[in-house]
Amino acid sequence: MNYASQLLFLVCLAVAGYFLYKRINFIRRNINLGKPEKRNDHPEKRFKNMLLFAMGQKTMFDKPIVGVMHFVIYLGFIIINIEILEIVLDGILGTHRLFAPYLGGLYPVLINLFEFLAIGVIVTCVIFLIRRSVLKIRRFWAYEMTKWPRSDANIILISEILLMLAFLSWNATDTILQQRGAEHYAGLNTGPFLFSQFLMPIFNGWSTEALIGYERFAWWFHILGILAFSIYVTYSKHLHIGLAFPNVYFARLFPKGEFKNMPVVTNEVKLMLGLPTDEVQETAAQENTPIPAEPGRFGAKDVNDLSWKDLMSAYTCTQCGRCTEACPANITGKILSPRKIMMDTRQRMEEVGRSLDKGGPGLGDGKALLDDYVSREELLACTTCNACVEACPVAINPLEIIMELRRYMAMEDAKVPGAWNNMFSNIENNMAPWKFSPADRFNWADKLKEEKQ
Repeated sequence: MNYASQLLFLVCLAVAGYFLYKRINFIRRNINLGKPEKRNDHPEKRFKNMLLFAMGQKTMFDKPIVGVMHFVIYLGFIIINIEILEIVLDGILGTHRLFAPYLGGLYPVLINLFEFLAIGVIVTCVIFLIRRSVLKIRRFWAYEMTKWPRSDANIILISEILLMLAFLSWNATDTILQQRGAEHYAGLNTGPFLFSQFLMPIFNGWSTEALIGYERFAWWFHILGILAFSIYVTYSKHLHIGLAFPNVYFARLFPKGEFKNMPVVTNEVKLMLGLPTDEVQETAAQENTPIPAEPGRFGAKDVNDLSWKDLMSAYTCTQCGRCTEACPANITGKILSPRKIMMDTRQRMEEVGRSLDKGGPGLGDGKALLDDYVSREELLACTTCNACVEACPVAINPLEIIMELRRYMAMEDAKVPGAWNNMFSNIENNMAPWKFSPADRFNWADKLKEEKQ
């Protein structure tokens, strides 16, 4: 590789790094629109969860066949990064297969492993494309999965296939050039490799100049494709490749069915009833949610009313649809889709972020997550059963966002169904959802005794 090629590679690397840096800062700023919340307690347990769910993909194996296929792609992505490191160093230093002389006989073993994973990725991506575009699995064609989300998934799958094919054909032509002793390839004897050797007959009749041209094209296509891919995923649902790890690490540790009260409300109620508030104050301090002097907003109307963790979860959403597939409300034909809630939250964040970048009003644009993105009909359909939370492979909790939006509807906007208001009144007056008082609660049992006598 000559100096011009090295310079060109450095420019490409710098440009990709610049756009990636800008995009990461954009996402970080959007996540920080959320309210502060402490999520760093019990680090050992959090790290263990991250290993099981993000790295080990424990939940994915609830569906074993799909789980194995997804793990192949994931493993390929992780391990092939070693190969990418060599390519990047070759591009910077102007070398060719830099690690080969140092690794000796281990080098072909590693490349064979990479090729095995590349074949696994190609086969798996083809199967996933068939599932999405030919078999049209229902959860990939729900109403919220509009043209862009479907196209996004296909772009990623097709890109991975092309990148792996470039890697294999590059190895094939490189091996032939080594055998011919061509300049820049002489002195190496790394191949033939496990799978790319079957592509070598396609190129054997080519001239050395043509082989060098194609080998360089495949090399550049592979590395530039990976750089472009790294930027594209920050716009894609595949951002979970990076965010799944922190999202699982910062997932809440208390039971999924447990709902958190608002400290400010609990504090006011206890003060009104003359009860001690020390426990409330202590809990608020532990959770890094100090009780404000003024109540502020009850629940959430827009993204800045949610916690930063809820906003991170929206960016982490894989749009796999497992949550919606498990949702009983959605199964019975209601409009609620937990996946759509997460997609809407991310879309709202992106819109606010773009507005801020342009010097616009940001959150003051006259829109809000509630009503403009998520309808009240969707929120009212939720049964708070936690099925969506249990189903998510990356520890996303759509129910937290749903409950915060419903809190705003009930406590601040005061626009909920009449039956809800009746229930609230009954709980306030009778300490039960029903009209009768606690003293009358077991009258049915007395009547039953009378009938038996």
